[in-house]
Amino acid sequence: MNYSDLDIEKLTLATEMLKAIAHPLRISIVKYLDEGKKLTVTEIHEHLGIEQSTASHHLGILKSKGVLCSKRDGKNTYYYLKHSELTGILVCIEKCNCQD
Repeated sequence: MNYSDLDIEKLTLATEMLKAIAHPLRISIVKYLDEGKKLTVTEIHEHLGIEQSTASHHLGILKSKGVLCSKRDGKNTYYYLKHSELTGILVCIEKCNCQD
């Protein structure tokens, strides 16, 4: 297979998702939302020990690039992974990066 056989639009979307994840806080958010968790910005910022505005900023980036989805329920907005397979990428990176 050569590059011209690949769907450039899909590759571009995948690249944008990877760029969005490529930040320590955003990696932490993706890992925390593993296993189908649906969490509010409050739960996420408290768990990570960061300001709520910081959590909201990073959640917005992840959502805009197709990494996360959100669902409003009353006053709360719940964030969750759009594709659960994304955590497999993080596991792979950890295994490659953390070997002695």
